[in-house]
Amino acid sequence: MIKKLLIFVSISFIGANTFAQNREREYKITINDKDSTTNAIVDAKLKIAFFQVYPKFAQADGYRTKRNVVLDLVTEETPTIQAKAGEIKVNSQWVKNKSQKKIQKEMFTALSKNWVSYSKEKHKGYELTFISKDPNLDPTVRKKLIATYFEIYPTLVKTFNDKSTHDVLFVVDTAYKAVAEASGNRILFSAGYMKAHPTDIDVVTHETMHIVQGYGYSAGPVWLTEGIADYVRYKYGVDNVGSKWSLPDYNEKQSYKNSYRITARFFAWLEQNVKPGLIATLDQQLRAHQYSEQSWAALTGKTVDQLWEDYSKEPQKISLAYSSKK
Repeated sequence: MIKKLLIFVSISFIGANTFAQNREREYKITINDKDSTTNAIVDAKLKIAFFQVYPKFAQADGYRTKRNVVLDLVTEETPTIQAKAGEIKVNSQWVKNKSQKKIQKEMFTALSKNWVSYSKEKHKGYELTFISKDPNLDPTVRKKLIATYFEIYPTLVKTFNDKSTHDVLFVVDTAYKAVAEASGNRILFSAGYMKAHPTDIDVVTHETMHIVQGYGYSAGPVWLTEGIADYVRYKYGVDNVGSKWSLPDYNEKQSYKNSYRITARFFAWLEQNVKPGLIATLDQQLRAHQYSEQSWAALTGKTVDQLWEDYSKEPQKISLAYSSKK
């Protein structure tokens, strides 16, 4: 009977096992069954549930979530499943005869209890999952972050890359000490930064542009990627005035390689004085891995250094307008 059941389990879980094998390089699970009350079938289900659920939890959980996890089968500590980063406890009596779907659902429920809040919203074909690990996150800030996503992200997708994901994850993390970062479809926000700068809502515009960019590795220099993202924030941001965000005046110590706002102002100048649509074209080339230093001359007739020299001679030849909610 056991042999027949094992064959059935193996056939039923073949798709999930393939998924698990792909994740095993990044994540590791050790299953401890101190009382030997379960069997190989339960262990197989738990392992599959782990690789289906935990990597997604780790991505959503935020900064430096543990990749190596110990799963203990217990009798008293929990009636079902208790879980946190790096540690899972499963009631050995509860798990017997539970379906794969039920185990996975309960494991995710247990892991999500580590977050202060978890929600999903959908609007016109776009979805946003919002996770906060900050018990003191201002509800108004949370509301504005979500509203900015639904207002700006669809526009960026349609304008720059209609193949971008429509499913994005926001995580506000107390352990993350920078400002924000985008990776895959996730944007990680610093809880400390958002508390100190509650009006800087257009950090969403900058970071969601990184999702839209989706250049992958070795597509182009970092200064170009970040310059484009800040140029997009300037052009499409919802309330740059409210956050007192602006492009800095030119000075002779600057370089186009300074990145972010300095590069973004240069790009705004290029759009107005050299070639409208230049930045969108460079964005397309980067995504297709067709960008090179020769791209500037091919598109404008001048190298980027020559263009910067022109800019340095007439940096005031630009009209800047900033978005405002007032």
